[in-house]
Amino acid sequence: MIVLDTHVWVWWVNGDTQLTQEYQEYVQRQESQGLGISVISCWEIAKLVERNRLMLSIPVDQWLDQALAYPGMCLLDLTPKICVESTQLPGEFHRDPADQIIVATARVYDCPLVTMDSKILSYTHVQTQPTAS
Repeated sequence: MIVLDTHVWVWWVNGDTQLTQEYQEYVQRQESQGLGISVISCWEIAKLVERNRLMLSIPVDQWLDQALAYPGMCLLDLTPKICVESTQLPGEFHRDPADQIIVATARVYDCPLVTMDSKILSYTHVQTQPTAS
């Protein structure tokens, strides 16, 4: 399984060209192994819609239902272990709580995190894929 960062999930499901060909191909190859989605990503998407920072073609609750039914999607709950891990990330990591939870989720599940977020990509304490070439 891989864990998709929120923006990667949105771009993947919506077929957005912001997701590079390399990333599209990588996610597609991993579909059969499972595409993990942190439950906090659902909240992030709802907040982005609420603040008019993300426009969806259908209401957000319907989008989430459809996006979670997409092939390979696996909703990953926020567990006490992930909560604690998100507050004890080693080294320096930025203070965005949603990113902390997503990174902690990938670490707890010991799965690569697929992100295009430069702050996460520069954090050496989580495995990211595809690796920069």
